Amino acid sequence: MLKDKLNADLKSAMLSRDKERVETLRGIKSAILYAEVDAGKREEGLSEDETLAVLKKESKKRQDSINLYTQGEQTERADKESSEKQLIDSYLPRQFGVEELDQRINEALAKLELKEITQRDIGKVIGYIKEKFGAQIDGSILIKLIKERMG
Repeated sequence: MLKDKLNADLKSAMLSRDKERVETLRGIKSAILYAEVDAGKREEGLSEDETLAVLKKESKKRQDSINLYTQGEQTERADKESSEKQLIDSYLPRQFGVEELDQRINEALAKLELKEITQRDIGKVIGYIKEKFGAQIDGSILIKLIKERMG
């Protein structure tokens, strides 16, 4: 389970005295704990998908910070956020690229028996792809590709 891996990696980082890794892993654990409390699941914990969603959110936060620090020409802070993001991303499943997403859209159109995507079909296509491939999908890229196909 993902939480077990995070705990084991935190223990390993503590033993090897890797301060940056310990700090980042503690931050991730804290975010997961906060999400558990917020969802009223402190005792049973989050599901694997919910935990992945927390990690994706944390990764996105780091990316936003990287962008802001880069714009403000604070490269040292941007580098720190970048290394944290890389660590967080190492726990996430590999994301589909544009070509793979295009293939998944084609598959969804065939399965849903749609010749083209209309405004009212967007939800069906996204729902099918997210249900089948969930954590491997970057929703913003998927929506962009679907809208491009609409014309």
